Amino acid sequence: MALMDRAAFIQGLPKAELHLHVEGSLEPAMMLDLAGRNGVELPYADIAEARAAYEFSNLQDFLDLYYAGTRVLCASSDFLALADACFRRVGADNVTHLECFVDPQAHLSRGVRFHDLMQGLKEAVRQAAGRGLEVSLILCFLRHLSEREAFRMLEDAAPYHGDFIGVGLDSSELGHPPSKFRHVFAAARELGFRLTAHAGEEGPAEYVWEALDVLGVERIDHGNRALEDDALVARLRRDQVPLTLCPLSNLKLRVVPDLRAHPLKRMLDLGLLVTVNSDDPAYFGGYVNDNFACVAQALDLGETELAAIAANSFKAAFQATGGPADPLPALGRPAAP
Repeated sequence: MALMDRAAFIQGLPKAELHLHVEGSLEPAMMLDLAGRNGVELPYADIAEARAAYEFSNLQDFLDLYYAGTRVLCASSDFLALADACFRRVGADNVTHLECFVDPQAHLSRGVRFHDLMQGLKEAVRQAAGRGLEVSLILCFLRHLSEREAFRMLEDAAPYHGDFIGVGLDSSELGHPPSKFRHVFAAARELGFRLTAHAGEEGPAEYVWEALDVLGVERIDHGNRALEDDALVARLRRDQVPLTLCPLSNLKLRVVPDLRAHPLKRMLDLGLLVTVNSDDPAYFGGYVNDNFACVAQALDLGETELAAIAANSFKAAFQATGGPADPLPALGRPAAP
């Protein structure tokens, strides 16, 4: 498929995005602007210097910069500006449904009030709905912190439980297995939250097993290393557990040396329910269409495979989306007989 034809086809596909961290959409220009407005010192003189810092050798390098960036988010207007810019950019890629991760612990620890965080986010969600983008929020626990701190955050969030569709688990994976959070995930399940967790990005396949069997998650974020365990692959295929893959994130964090080595096509061929997402688009070089385009070129994916991935995103969504089960007919193309 010619590159221009592929780009047009990808743009035309209706999609759901299921793995995007709102804090990871903080572009350098906004970071510097908010830093100046809020009196936060950053080690960058200009946008070029900030961009130059967006080079990572591993997940922890990225997280160090990511948490430094969150310091500029202080007032409800900051969270509104961040989320509104993110949701507008997401919608431009023909995404009709977004399930967006939020990291309250990164803000509460700096003295930000939960009220201010949520006031900004909820207004951005409301405005996005007016433009045709349905946004659901997922409350994330930071896995480098303790389970006790996760419980405290879940309690602090109580007035806003109805504003979140699920809970997730993110941040530093190595040394922080999913089982560390078994009790707080059980509590979240009792409260009616949908469950997902980052697993198998840098951590081993065993972390994916733990996320499924100890935490009871319905969806795995990343999951690349699941392919190292044939029994796990069989489980994921049998139960059609969604995997929210993030190709450009994997490349930028050196989870894969080259997109031609990305496991997405092999996972498709094995019958796994895979989706393509952007993770932290400001830091990793692209929103969802960029991820589709880059991995499609690297793995020579055709229209049928790309449409299947887009259809998977609606199947994997926690929130009923009303999205097409098969995006091909929605583009005016003939359905398969």
